[in-house]
Amino acid sequence: MMNPQEQLLVALQDLDLMLKEHTDSKDQFKKMGFDVSNLEELQKARALLVSKLEPAHVQHYESMQKRHGRAVFPVTSDMCLGCFAAVPSVYRSALYQDRVRMCQHCGRILYFP
Repeated sequence: MMNPQEQLLVALQDLDLMLKEHTDSKDQFKKMGFDVSNLEELQKARALLVSKLEPAHVQHYESMQKRHGRAVFPVTSDMCLGCFAAVPSVYRSALYQDRVRMCQHCGRILYFP
């Protein structure tokens, strides 16, 4: 189960992907007849999400996003799906439930769906 900070980080990544798609494909979307005027709303939503996150998490997220393109990945079969390295089984314990967990190999932020 994800803790609140992990949920916000996943939402932030999803929002950043929407913003990137909006920016990269704006002209194409216009030609297809889609309304592309909601960029400001997406940016406000992003600012609101960032304000709810701990500053250290935002800084790490942005660093990983610049380095890898995507900063947050799920763990499946005790494996980081960003780099496919094994994740310590202790990450599933109660000791780590309230922490944002990071891959020890690639540094990406992890969550357990």
